[in-house]
Amino acid sequence: MPLHIIKIAVGIEDIPHLRRVQKDRLAAAKSREAKPKLRHLTRMFPSRADEITDGGSIYWIIKGFVQVRQRIVALEEVEANNHGKRCAFVLDSKLVPTVPQPRRPHQGWRYLKPDEAPADAKGGAADAKGLPPKLLAELRDLGLL
Repeated sequence: MPLHIIKIAVGIEDIPHLRRVQKDRLAAAKSREAKPKLRHLTRMFPSRADEITDGGSIYWIIKGFVQVRQRIVALEEVEANNHGKRCAFVLDSKLVPTVPQPRRPHQGWRYLKPDEAPADAKGGAADAKGLPPKLLAELRDLGLL
């Protein structure tokens, strides 16, 4: 069973902003590397790496809500500009919106069990209206969505 990671997307406003930032980072990597990869660097290497790379995803917290996930393709140990060794989460470029789930802030990343992960958004009419995640969550709690 895959294990997931949950992490705050610091400085990100919404899913389109995350998409633009990652697109820019991948373009920058293309200018430096022969085979560029979409990576997110973290300080700590997960001890449960095999479970994560067995179908796990990184769930991004944006503005206090888990809003989107990306599949983790691989974990790599990299040297980071005079900062020592780091862990690079190699990510699939596809962003999968999730049902908004409120989350408190925390430092770094945390493991996320599959039964605690929010479901993928179905992309229904309510989601397509671009309502704020907090409002969507409240409407779902009331059984209106």
